[in-house]
Amino acid sequence: MSGSPPPTGGFVRRVGQFQATAINMSQMCGIGPFVTIPLMVAAFGGPQAVIGFLAGALLALCDGLVWAELGASMPGSGGSYVYLRQAFQYRTGRLVPFLFVWTAMLFIPLIMSTGVVGFVQYLGYLAPGLGRTSGDLIGLGVIALVVVLLWRGIEHIARITAVMWTVMIASVLLVIAAAATDFSPHRAFTYPAGAFDLTSDHFWLGFAAGLTIGIYDYLGYNTTAYMGAEIKDPGRVLPRSIVFSILGIMAIYLLLQIGTLGVVDWRRMADPHDIASTSVASAVLEETWGRGAADVVTVLILVTAFASVFTGLLGGSRVPYDAARDRVFFRPYGKLHPRHRFPMLGLATMGVITAVGFLIGRHTDLATLIQLLTTVMVLVQALAQIVALTVLRGRRPEMPRPYRMWLYPVPSVLAFAGWCVIYAYADQNSPGRHPVEWSLAWLALGCVAFLVWARLERVWPFGAKEISEEYTVVAVS
Repeated sequence: MSGSPPPTGGFVRRVGQFQATAINMSQMCGIGPFVTIPLMVAAFGGPQAVIGFLAGALLALCDGLVWAELGASMPGSGGSYVYLRQAFQYRTGRLVPFLFVWTAMLFIPLIMSTGVVGFVQYLGYLAPGLGRTSGDLIGLGVIALVVVLLWRGIEHIARITAVMWTVMIASVLLVIAAAATDFSPHRAFTYPAGAFDLTSDHFWLGFAAGLTIGIYDYLGYNTTAYMGAEIKDPGRVLPRSIVFSILGIMAIYLLLQIGTLGVVDWRRMADPHDIASTSVASAVLEETWGRGAADVVTVLILVTAFASVFTGLLGGSRVPYDAARDRVFFRPYGKLHPRHRFPMLGLATMGVITAVGFLIGRHTDLATLIQLLTTVMVLVQALAQIVALTVLRGRRPEMPRPYRMWLYPVPSVLAFAGWCVIYAYADQNSPGRHPVEWSLAWLALGCVAFLVWARLERVWPFGAKEISEEYTVVAVS
């Protein structure tokens, strides 16, 4: 019961099916689609941008099935850390799980920082005179408020998340409904010449950029996997929360994307001086139901953006806890709040990095921030985790698997190919920013940190280490 004191040990399993799906969906459908529809249109050069959302959905679903099998089998806090730890400890010892935690400490806060950038963009619709400095200060204040609200027990957070999920659903449904009242099929489905020229390098460069933006919009389908130690009946709830959230958000995104293109001319979205390029949902409401309705929905979108940052830091702050507890990361990250049982240092660190990422995004551009966070996460999380699934099937066939991937290994192969496309085209889609080089530099710095950690722990870093499994699995009937 929520009124009972938390146990003196670790996490508490109090998050059920609805709350788990709501956490994923709140994180997925935060500010993302409201700020990336113009970016997607710019990448494809027309309303054929809907291809990007479809490609992102396919990649999310294939990768989500990887998360579903691993999360149901090993429902511990930390998500990928748990899976990589079990798969690669025999060959490289602690290196791969350490590097995952190291990179996650960067890419998870960067994802959250894009939500805060979007928050300030839409706030600019309500306050057109908002200056850069004022916007920076407001964004930093939002991040501080999120950290304060998360500084409490999980049972209280679950209730807050359910309320935010309701607001998120209301905001997207209102935009979709408004678009339906003044929808123009001609505007939505009239494509420029050469829009589907598959022999053109321009199409494939736009497709790679669109796939990157698309998967960014779906990121968050794995949030509950990071909270595996706090999920009720994880063998059943985790896979369903992942699949349900992806399918639900896919339907919402397609209606939102097509509806928006049917109201606002795509050329307006490509014009940096037009409000449709920064606050396209507000532009839709203004065109259909008037300025008053646009203001109301913009407020709901601000709440939605806040909810995505809230749920993202909720799950992400759990990542370093298991690693530190298992002596595979710096020990201070293994301490929980003495009363509310949440990882204090992990939450505080990710809050600070979110603030830094927000300032980077504000003083460069949102597309650059998205390219950077996706390249950082590809090597040590996305690709390594797909390999880990295959490794564990071969090395640990006796492991209880309440859920097994459908059509294995086809989804794994498709997910691996999709992530490779994103990484291969990252520098071309962000000219002059060099996200691939930055991701490799962060990885190299992580290797140095790994050696420093090994020195502090006085351990041989590459030795195999059997780690006990403390999670409980409940099979799906």
